[in-house]
Amino acid sequence: MNIFTKAPNTEFMSHDDLNKHVLSQYKVNVYSIDNIKFKDTDKQRAVYRINTDKGAKCLKKVYYDKHTLLFIYSTIEWLNMKGIRCPRLIPSKEGVRFVEYNNNVFILTDWIDGRKCSYDNLEDIIHAAGNLGNLHKSSFGFTPITDSFLRVSSTDYYDSYSKHFKQLSSLYEKATLSKDKFSNEFIRNYEYNLNHARKSVNILSSLNFDKNFGDNVSTFSICHLDYVNKNLIFSNNGLYIIDFDNTKMDYPVHDIVYFLKRILRRKRTSWSFEIFTTAMNSYEEFRKLSYGEHLFILAALEFPHKFWKISRDYYKYNGVNNKDFFLKQINSISSQQKRHEEFCSVYKSYIQDRFGKSKLN
Repeated sequence: MNIFTKAPNTEFMSHDDLNKHVLSQYKVNVYSIDNIKFKDTDKQRAVYRINTDKGAKCLKKVYYDKHTLLFIYSTIEWLNMKGIRCPRLIPSKEGVRFVEYNNNVFILTDWIDGRKCSYDNLEDIIHAAGNLGNLHKSSFGFTPITDSFLRVSSTDYYDSYSKHFKQLSSLYEKATLSKDKFSNEFIRNYEYNLNHARKSVNILSSLNFDKNFGDNVSTFSICHLDYVNKNLIFSNNGLYIIDFDNTKMDYPVHDIVYFLKRILRRKRTSWSFEIFTTAMNSYEEFRKLSYGEHLFILAALEFPHKFWKISRDYYKYNGVNNKDFFLKQINSISSQQKRHEEFCSVYKSYIQDRFGKSKLN
């Protein structure tokens, strides 16, 4: 009986081919293969659960080249050395941490059994935030292995936010011409979002990212950049971070904001300053944040990213076949304005009191 059934049409390789050409290069006996995920985009990815004589493994087809993979491998090894749990890349029979077949690159790790981080569980948030602080603190001294491509974020945050701020005005012009339900909702909430976007950009314009921004990793740290609940697995052995595809050297505040936004935008945890401060206190048990870093976080959380993005997409695609979806999204965003306003106000006061600064606009 052939246990390696042909994968569905959404896959790019059959299970037979995976076993014959990829998994055969590892020191494991394969019992079965389960499809987990396949994304056929410019960054084509595939994930499989491999049941073997040495336990469950995760086989992943990655979209980046070998030099980038060596950088990611370096970060994973470094973090494990510092006590931060991440699934290690299993060596092939040749002692290499990846396998190539048909111009595709594959990696194999242990499959981490456990549960995803729950944003409804405050203890999970505390643990995850502290782990992120430890990750950033532990980045000091990191150097990737030879032949790695050093991935460094090139984002100019002031420039990026300024462009989005200016785009809101052009979106307003489109809304006044459209006059449909979505556009009416956009216009009704335009001034609120424009005002907060302006405040955000003004804060960013005051920051000097090159001088006295923070500690020895505040401008150059290992950043996961997808530090969200699906990639935070609580197992019997503790918290594991998985999926380092987006990892770069970046400002830690970028990682922090990405983590926090997923929590604060949810209805059940909507812009809760109590949850925010609890998470930040846990982070700062490992790494204290500077005045400038707190200002960046404030600017990032004040900017109406979702309002800008959903509106941009609506007018870009003219809401084709998805008008109800877009309307539901903008209504959901608008329903959180009062809590968002209160959050920004309280956070500004917190920064002023903590750092003894004058009133922020």
